[in-house]
Amino acid sequence: MRCVWSFWSKPFRAYYSNLWFKPLHHLLAWGLSVRTASRHYPETALVTDVAGKELLVDRLGLRFVHVSTELEQLNEADPGWWALGKLLAYSLQDRPFVHLDADVFLWKPLPLHLLHAPIFTQNAETHGESETFYHPERVEWAFAQQSLKLPVEWQWTRSHRVHLPVEVCGILGGSNIAFIRHYAQTAIELIQSKENRPAWSLVSFKQDLNIVLEQFFLAACVQFHAAHRDSPFNGVRMEHLFPTSEAPFDPNHAARVGFTHLIAGGKGHPGVARRLEERLWREDPTYFRRCERAAAST
Repeated sequence: MRCVWSFWSKPFRAYYSNLWFKPLHHLLAWGLSVRTASRHYPETALVTDVAGKELLVDRLGLRFVHVSTELEQLNEADPGWWALGKLLAYSLQDRPFVHLDADVFLWKPLPLHLLHAPIFTQNAETHGESETFYHPERVEWAFAQQSLKLPVEWQWTRSHRVHLPVEVCGILGGSNIAFIRHYAQTAIELIQSKENRPAWSLVSFKQDLNIVLEQFFLAACVQFHAAHRDSPFNGVRMEHLFPTSEAPFDPNHAARVGFTHLIAGGKGHPGVARRLEERLWREDPTYFRRCERAAAST
């Protein structure tokens, strides 16, 4: 199993760097994420841009078996669509893999049922229309205003499901590379197609829609193709690291699985920041000092 990370530096600088307690802790998390996962899966890969390679590889000294700067393709893309970096990284894979966010730490190997799964994620969620921060209706309104069509997977799922299905992509991977590419490339086309620009111009604050394009649309693709016998992906199935949406937040369950994801406010929590500092200083003071120097110059 290949472990893949992606880092598109442009939206990080423009938008989500401030989610971390301090810049130092983002860099420390990178070291811990790569360190923990590579103990179990030594084939590691980074998909980034030139600036990302300069930071993570050249300055911090993180070691990956494969380093790609394919995210240079996104130089002209709107950084508000930060999920494009992950989607492009998914689409480039040519063998079974797991993509990890840099705030994910694998203390233990993934369970075997995931390693043999066509596709897997951290966990599934379902949301009612009145209880969610996912808003596909914003996209649907914009596309309707311009008489544009959304992908068939999106339309079918929205017309056949009362609740909104979502796949949490702190990790995403699998062995059905053709399906993963189809999902990722369709999502990229939905965002970047010239014909869709009039619709996207009607949408303010696109950042909140990234999770719709990445996590809802993945669930929609799985449900649509699993249900259609004429699909080349008929029967595709999804596996999950956690059986429920609550389980990742249960410290005992997460410890048994050997998995930490600093989701939502976890990245900015002062207690988490202190623990990152203590652990990285204890395990690799040289890396810690590199992070301090890099953080001071950003």
